[in-house]
Amino acid sequence: MADLQATARAHTNIALVKYWGKKDKKLILPMNGSISLTLDKFYTDTTVEYSPSLKEDHFFLNGQNKNNQKLAKFMDVVRQKTGFNSYASINSTNHVPTAAGLASSASAYAALALAATTAANKHYTKTDLSRLARRGSGSATRSIFGGFVEWIEGQDDESSYAQPLKVNTDWDIRMIAIVIDSKPKKVSSRSGMQNVVATSPFYKEWVRTANKDLDDIKEALSKNDFQSFGQIAESNSLKMHALNLSATPHFNYFEPESLIAMKAVENLREKKVNCYYTMDAGPNVKVICKNNDLDVILDELRHYFPSDHLLVAAPGPGVELLDN
Repeated sequence: MADLQATARAHTNIALVKYWGKKDKKLILPMNGSISLTLDKFYTDTTVEYSPSLKEDHFFLNGQNKNNQKLAKFMDVVRQKTGFNSYASINSTNHVPTAAGLASSASAYAALALAATTAANKHYTKTDLSRLARRGSGSATRSIFGGFVEWIEGQDDESSYAQPLKVNTDWDIRMIAIVIDSKPKKVSSRSGMQNVVATSPFYKEWVRTANKDLDDIKEALSKNDFQSFGQIAESNSLKMHALNLSATPHFNYFEPESLIAMKAVENLREKKVNCYYTMDAGPNVKVICKNNDLDVILDELRHYFPSDHLLVAAPGPGVELLDN
């Protein structure tokens, strides 16, 4: 049997209505649905090469050999789904800081899902790839698609997947990632959300309000209402972080500079600049705005942060194969 190989690229996505908690840890089924925006600036390239001579999977991240049990379990799922039972050499390059709240796991597992199935000579629909990527990282289910994406909560493996949102806005939307700390976070998303689900007294209310946020943000998109869209995204993010503070033991992802960035955005709004912030599981703040407000926002943020820590992203594409 000849070696089989494929290379795929997937972009990160930033959730605007967050997923924070699982109702099924094995299948990675979320407690609530979510909506995200896939970004052009940050992406992962992954090459999968199967070889009959390998006795286990080998994983290289940014050129360094990694022992990754989570990835090995995902490849077992790929073998189970495809019926292709060889081990693989996996070479992945992250063009995004890893494990720093900039959604590197989303792009990583979305790229791996496409590369691994294609190298196994299996050709999945994007919906099927979305189901598969979810088994590696919940947010990866959304990085299969470009632009605005909804992850349908579902009740089992078949019914939980992402789909692109058909929107007709004239926003020319941008997202400024303020990179406050690109080092891996101390509390992983997985352990953080498990702690919150188990101990936060506010968790049931989070699920209820997150589902309402999801309906409301889709309505804002349909009405071309950027202000409501941004307000919902910002409020949803703050509610997620409030859960972390209410857990036992409590934890948070904020750094002092995170609060400075949030305050800067609020100050800009007082000056009638239409911009909003969101944060995932990490200290880095993302600013949601329109392209025509970009320069004034960047000028303000440069008072607090170096220019090379302000990364501007536009809507990005879905997962795609690259020439090897």
